Amino acid sequence: MKVTILITALAGFACGTLGPSIAAAQSLCGAREAVVDMLGSRYGETVRSVGLAGRDRIVEVFASEDTGSWTIVVTDTAGVTCLVASGQHYEQVAAGPEGAPL
Repeated sequence: MKVTILITALAGFACGTLGPSIAAAQSLCGAREAVVDMLGSRYGETVRSVGLAGRDRIVEVFASEDTGSWTIVVTDTAGVTCLVASGQHYEQVAAGPEGAPL
């Protein structure tokens, strides 16, 4: 349930239906290579999962097992990557039976 809500919220944000558009969040955006380098060097985060949002945006989750930090980013077709959310206490969980609560 929690995962479904998060995915729905992210999809809405990435598609521009929730919150400000990604283009409006210029201070949270940059070239993908620069953002990925910063997440790796500053926080030790690497990409953990990836998905497609609509036809023109890629959503990625970066995380560090060492520090527990995590970041969700969205990249458009021009290669502009924007930070969507970040936090602490990242934990990779194994998929349970369908419909089972987290």
